[in-house]
Amino acid sequence: MRPEPVRIREMKSMNLQNTITTLHELGELMNPERPDVQAIADRAYQHNKWFTSENVFLMLNNIRLNFLHPEKLQRWLSDYSFEEPQPQKTVGIVMAGNIPLVGFHDLICVMVAGHKALIKLSSKDDILLPWVLKKLLSIDESWKHSIAIAEMLNGMDAVIATGSKNSSRYFEYYFSKYPHIIRKNRGSIAILSGNESIADLEKLGKDIFTYFGLGCRNVSKVFVPKEYSFDHFFDSIAGFSNMINHNKYKNNYDYNRTLLLMNKEPHVANEFMMLREDKRIVSPVAMIHYEYYYSEEQLKDNLKEQSENIQCISGSGFIPFGDTQSPSLSDYADKVDTLEFLQRLK
Repeated sequence: MRPEPVRIREMKSMNLQNTITTLHELGELMNPERPDVQAIADRAYQHNKWFTSENVFLMLNNIRLNFLHPEKLQRWLSDYSFEEPQPQKTVGIVMAGNIPLVGFHDLICVMVAGHKALIKLSSKDDILLPWVLKKLLSIDESWKHSIAIAEMLNGMDAVIATGSKNSSRYFEYYFSKYPHIIRKNRGSIAILSGNESIADLEKLGKDIFTYFGLGCRNVSKVFVPKEYSFDHFFDSIAGFSNMINHNKYKNNYDYNRTLLLMNKEPHVANEFMMLREDKRIVSPVAMIHYEYYYSEEQLKDNLKEQSENIQCISGSGFIPFGDTQSPSLSDYADKVDTLEFLQRLK
């Protein structure tokens, strides 16, 4: 009987390696240079005008290069133990739809943990994932027994749900009897010293404007030293002025600017974005909040106080400017280790 645990470990290792190989092959089929990928990106855009082909291709490339690369998968998984046999559970995944395929990382975690995934798609993003799953089944049809899309979640053993602060309250109530991860709406921040170069602020522009600022990893607020002048900031991000040519973005800009003017709220603006002094982290589309800090100690206290609302931080000593929308496999949303949660399910 003693050799049995070794055989189980070998089987688990083999299954995990097969999953890694399958995910790598899936990444090859998600290459934006493929005509079928370009066609599905166009379909996604027709369904949701926020999902421009540029943004869909960006997400697909981030997934391919950061999530589905074999070496990165191996490096990520090396921090976890897969030796103990684990009962297979059904995990409900409620996916958000703010940016393309935003729930894909949760699916990868369920796959490598060896559980079944029961997915509730957002109506805003219900084109891309079914296409990805079709590609997955073309590589290995056996995944049809482990991954399913459902209109309603029933019969699951655990839940991972992502939504707004309002929907998270509903999730907390509805899924309270299950082991769960419930994610609320967060935003990301940048910390400026006032010594940033044009290149630094151009990269910060990527953190702000990628996906039109709709992601939780988009910078929605900047902390700046007292007496900071935003002239250099505005000059440096001028290359993003074409954002205003997108109809839905322009509508948000016009609406939010009108509210500021009608309410006589102090703010600064150019032709495609606004800056308003505000303590809140999350800001409306086409607007960035800012807050002054007077010392490093006061800034640290502020960040600690707001930690529950901050997804990530861009700036010197933190995530480099321009990289907030290129997370690695270990950059878990809300800083909750999804894979560890899945491995603890009994």
